[in-house]
Amino acid sequence: MSSVECRLTPGEVSLATLKAIYHGNVTLTLADSAWSAVNAARRTVDEIVDAGRVVYGINTGFGKLAQTTIPHDRLAELQRNLILSHSVGLGALLPDNVTRLVMATKIISLARGHSGVRPALIEALIALYNAGIMPCIPEKGSVGASGDLAPLAHLSLMLLGVGDVRDNGRIISAREALARVGLNPLEPGPKEGLALLNGTQVSTALALRGLFEAENLFAAALVSGALSLEAIKGSIRPFDARIHQARGQRGQIAVAQVVSSLLTGSEILTSHANCGRVQDPYSIRCIPQVMGACLDNLRHAAGVLQTEANAASDNPLVFSDDDDVISGGNFHAEPVAFAADIIALAVAEVGAISERRLALLLDSALSGLPPFLVNDGGVNSGFMIAQVTAAALASENKSLAHPGSVDSLPTSANQEDHVSMATWAARRLGEMCFNSAAVVGIEAMAAAQGIDFHRPLQSSALLETELAAIRHQVPFLEQDRLLAPELDVMRQWASRSAWPDVITAILPTVTEG
Repeated sequence: MSSVECRLTPGEVSLATLKAIYHGNVTLTLADSAWSAVNAARRTVDEIVDAGRVVYGINTGFGKLAQTTIPHDRLAELQRNLILSHSVGLGALLPDNVTRLVMATKIISLARGHSGVRPALIEALIALYNAGIMPCIPEKGSVGASGDLAPLAHLSLMLLGVGDVRDNGRIISAREALARVGLNPLEPGPKEGLALLNGTQVSTALALRGLFEAENLFAAALVSGALSLEAIKGSIRPFDARIHQARGQRGQIAVAQVVSSLLTGSEILTSHANCGRVQDPYSIRCIPQVMGACLDNLRHAAGVLQTEANAASDNPLVFSDDDDVISGGNFHAEPVAFAADIIALAVAEVGAISERRLALLLDSALSGLPPFLVNDGGVNSGFMIAQVTAAALASENKSLAHPGSVDSLPTSANQEDHVSMATWAARRLGEMCFNSAAVVGIEAMAAAQGIDFHRPLQSSALLETELAAIRHQVPFLEQDRLLAPELDVMRQWASRSAWPDVITAILPTVTEG
């Protein structure tokens, strides 16, 4: 399959482009307009070195050692040692989809023209990315301040020809990988090691993964919620647009409209139009209020992460127009930590309300369906223990949702005395999305079972399409059978990215800007 070219204009890269990078099969190029700023910043750094000016990060030590001046003939050694000494990550390697985002956002940041690196360094990163060569980055070891130092150091090892990389999934030496794309190991110039290591690219990439997976989960939960409403023959009245306009919450209005659209044309809905049912439990009736608030959180987080993915977040920053280099704190990932935390809240709540709808489906006194959605109950347990699994996962997410941003441990002899913990805040989103996707998938499977008890009545055209997709993968539960493989299939159903247009139109990567 041929790849699609993505031309990166630093400062203007969209969420849709970042999502395409995450999913792969994309080659990167840098907009021609970026190179003039890169060259100007590099000239400023060279002039500082040639003039013997003492500037932090260029010819000084780092962190607590910032007062130590480094002689000219040891500057390359300084930058190389920085990369080697900071490569102290542990744990499993980041997957390629996250690593692609790390590399792409590092390229974007360096190409903003405030980092002072040589164009050749950026070109090398682009060449390695386009060749499918990914650095081996351990997932643990960053506190999300001074940048993602350890994981970005592991990225930088690749440029030195040190350690191993993944070449389209195959582990090879970094030196071999460089040779494959016609590159020699890099001798880092003044400031280049620091520019590579400082930055929020790892925490941002992990948070973007969480955002993209949360979008899929959110879409699935709108479908599963609508299916559950059909299964219990719930009321459409709480989705009346007038209710939501009267409150004015943007996400709530959007979700009510989506659910109404999903149900349009349903025979099941019209079959009980005059049943006199006034109120459903909150997990059905308040879908717009709960899911709408989740959508608002995802939209806010998306804006923060798009900005950060385009940011110059290393330190110090070069301002070539003013011939100035300023040491600040753009590497501090507090915005990313907060964004990751509110994504976590949304992911946990999507799973929590889904689990409650699942429990509702199994309770015959409330749902009007056979107990545990199976005939010959007693001999058969039906969905009884599947709901226990969902409850376990929803409860696990409550602990994982504890905000990472409120934590801090000082580092570097108290020079770096407040940190963001953004990398953990973002990394735990992967596990949370897995958990909630499983819950939503189980709900959808159970709702499909409930709807089948109403046959031959049909749901809406949109929901019948989803029901057919579910039935293509998991059959009706006539009697107890091994469900674990089917639950994982349904987790994957809830993790997919292809959903009806009426849903995807409200997601952050579509509505950005």
